[in-house]
Amino acid sequence: MKQTFSLLLFLLLTVSCTDPSHDSSVQAKVDSEHTGMILVEATGESTTLGTNEAAAASNAKPAMKVKFAYDFSLSKSEVTRSEYAALMEKNSSIPSDSAELPLTNVTYYDAVLYANARSVSESHDTAYSYSSATFDSEGSCTNLQGLVFDPSKEAYRLPTEAEWVLAAGEGWNTSSAWTNANSEYHSHPVCTIGENDLGLCDMAGNAMEWVNDWLGNLLDTSVTNSVGASDGGSLGQRVVKGGSYRNDPSNITLYSRGDVYAVTSATKATYVGFRLAFGSIPTPLWVGGTGVSSSRVSIVASSGQVKSVTGSYQTKLAFVNYETGNLAYVDFSNSSLAVTEIVDTHPVFHPDISPDGKRVAFCTKVEGVSGTSEVYVRDLNATGSNLVKLNVASAAIPRWRVVGGDTVIVYVTDAGNNKEDAEWKQKSTWQVSFAGGKFGTPVKLFDGSYHGGISKDGSLAVTGARLLRANVNGKDTVWYNGEQACNVSLSKDSTKRTLFLDFGSETGKIFVGKDYATHERLLFADSTGKLIQSIAAPTKYTFDHSEWSNVKNVAVATVTNTNGAHSAIYLINTADSSLLKVAEGDELWHPCLWVTYSDDFLYPYDYDNSSNASMESFFKLDIDSAGVYMTENNVVGESCILRYKMELLWKYYDSVQVAIIGSSRSFGGVNPILISSGYAVNFSHVPNDIYISEYFIQNYFLPLFPKLKTIVVSLDLDMWYKVNGDDWNTYYKESVGYQYDQNHNFWKDGIPVNLLQYTENAWGGSIDSRLQLTDSLGYNYQPSVGWGSSPELSRDSIFNDETTRLGEAMTSLENIILLSRNFNINVIGVIFPLSPLYAQTGSYGRYGLRRSKATALIEQLKVLEKIYSNFVLFDENKYGAHDYDDSKAANWDHLSGAGAAQLTTRLDSLLKTLE
Repeated sequence: MKQTFSLLLFLLLTVSCTDPSHDSSVQAKVDSEHTGMILVEATGESTTLGTNEAAAASNAKPAMKVKFAYDFSLSKSEVTRSEYAALMEKNSSIPSDSAELPLTNVTYYDAVLYANARSVSESHDTAYSYSSATFDSEGSCTNLQGLVFDPSKEAYRLPTEAEWVLAAGEGWNTSSAWTNANSEYHSHPVCTIGENDLGLCDMAGNAMEWVNDWLGNLLDTSVTNSVGASDGGSLGQRVVKGGSYRNDPSNITLYSRGDVYAVTSATKATYVGFRLAFGSIPTPLWVGGTGVSSSRVSIVASSGQVKSVTGSYQTKLAFVNYETGNLAYVDFSNSSLAVTEIVDTHPVFHPDISPDGKRVAFCTKVEGVSGTSEVYVRDLNATGSNLVKLNVASAAIPRWRVVGGDTVIVYVTDAGNNKEDAEWKQKSTWQVSFAGGKFGTPVKLFDGSYHGGISKDGSLAVTGARLLRANVNGKDTVWYNGEQACNVSLSKDSTKRTLFLDFGSETGKIFVGKDYATHERLLFADSTGKLIQSIAAPTKYTFDHSEWSNVKNVAVATVTNTNGAHSAIYLINTADSSLLKVAEGDELWHPCLWVTYSDDFLYPYDYDNSSNASMESFFKLDIDSAGVYMTENNVVGESCILRYKMELLWKYYDSVQVAIIGSSRSFGGVNPILISSGYAVNFSHVPNDIYISEYFIQNYFLPLFPKLKTIVVSLDLDMWYKVNGDDWNTYYKESVGYQYDQNHNFWKDGIPVNLLQYTENAWGGSIDSRLQLTDSLGYNYQPSVGWGSSPELSRDSIFNDETTRLGEAMTSLENIILLSRNFNINVIGVIFPLSPLYAQTGSYGRYGLRRSKATALIEQLKVLEKIYSNFVLFDENKYGAHDYDDSKAANWDHLSGAGAAQLTTRLDSLLKTLE
């Protein structure tokens, strides 16, 4: 499912204070079997997710009706600190004055683990399964590898978004909730401000709440038993619902689906908690970019587990979702493992990914079935763009090769039964070049359909659709004693090993030493046809659709269960015969595994991952450190933004004349494309503080940007409460690439030519997001929503008044000015426009700071401007008395695209006046 990059930063809360009417017809009662739960009699009821209001965030549109064919139970209150400690922290002591506060500052994974723990404690099955867990230094779970939610289980779980909205809508009232209007900016004991019509507490306030759903697109349709999106897209975003003690009541709606910033499974905040649901969901439906489906594909292996087999995070798996008829793929280098399906009307079988990983070829007929087939090539992206058909009478089972530097596709005219010799020889094997998005002229290679592959030196070709046939140095022969074989695949390295499946044949039984069932074992033959290895299928499964990958000793195959369904895909490490399940689904066919390789390799398919000399030995840099600005232990969306900005840094370091850095306000407030006074790139990211800006300016910008003239830095005075190091240690420290840069003196002695390639290929990338960032030079466009009728106050106005911290931030800015002066670089400090309504609150901005304190800070900035000739203060806020109207605003403290255009135009004029 394609996600726009603007969702990475802003999941905007609505500024409207109205919600659609909600009929109070739902009945509920105390659940006598599950302590603290309310049984919601939802069968036959319906609710609406999202809205059609124009001012709403894009992820909350359009309105989608959800019907219920089941009842469920929901916690009366948010899970409290004492309840959580009783199950998860049994040796801890909770102070009595905080025991009944809602538990907050927990990740989605923490909530999942609590739900499982309560299920186990009451002898229920668990709704969530996973292979392993990762925890941070504070004990929060930051990753559950292979996490799968099973809605069929009678177990505790998080509520779906639809369940939450149905229950919350019964007596929805933000005026009877703990919000910033009455909370004094802290949480309160649960159930101390009233209940809604179903007897539920704190649905609108106190703590924002995790729900079970991924954040996916809503559809203008009606869905029964919705369980949300099948995945979180390339960014892995989750839905949170309701408001909290820090939100303004007018900004809390039933239809809002997120926080101001991106929310992933590893995100945690002091104002986000959860409540539990109980019960199974019959015939669940997932809603995604391909529509509504009862079929879902789950990725059950982590990127790290896949890397342990393939040697690289840069691994892609393509396959056919036979239930939908679509070609699907997953990129294991992404921070969120989302399955993307390419929807069209063509039959899709036997996909094969191109050597560069950017395209995929496929055919329209399966192996073993005679008849006319077509071969197509398309881009391997969400839309499957640039579809090209091979214009021949019939072509099947395409396989990519690299021959003498040229990229070609080998295909056969018919992939049917090859048992009868005379009939089989009427078929043929061909090769056609593919360059510039076009096919060349096909060239015939052999009589006979050798669709199992051709060795890189052309001396061996194999096939199998009844018989295991081989062409050895131009001569046809039959291997495996003429016994039945299929799913034949020739390795792409120099070993020329043939992988195939059989039907429990005598030759195989003799080699293995015991009887086995059809397709129960993968068999391997050497370049002469001699059996050399056998690997057994997982217990109670058999193999099908087996294929070599493009790296040595790694194969991939589907497995079928006792009902004959192709229910999973496994990676096979032939070096140690180990298996790794990577995907589960209803019918998964024809997998193809592609792994990146370096141009430094003499030949890509000779990379050997079986020894201690893993892929990094083929590079001059450490592949596990160089360019790794995001890791699996640091998967919050915030680290993802800066990871992309580092790609921009290494891509444009020798061109940048104007470098922009700062918070989300400059990220969406300065459009570098509109700057004509010099080549500009926006390196702003979230979260940011003045100290992180200083770090990048000192270690990257000043010493490494040879053409740099001006640095534009955002001055977010209401965020100057932050402590030096807090944001860095929380969001970025775990990413080893920064330490690797520091260990190499930030490359001041010379930047490696392939550091950009390492950064692009490191884990956590997203092709869509990368392209959008590249096109925008780091700018994040936001639509015009307006300043809103009531500005958000996330903290009390006096919160940010600590003189010491304000002074430390001012010192950091002065250091930036002094460092830049040593390089003859100008610094422009920008104060971005905020809602003019903050003038009515006594607070300078969203995060507090009394206006009198802000006035004193701005006077100090003016003094710096007089002292340092290379510093210019660019105050576009003017205490709210600015000329940025509602059309220029995205929300309370961020500019829209129109606002960014206005500010950038003025900034560009200022830049032209500077020496």
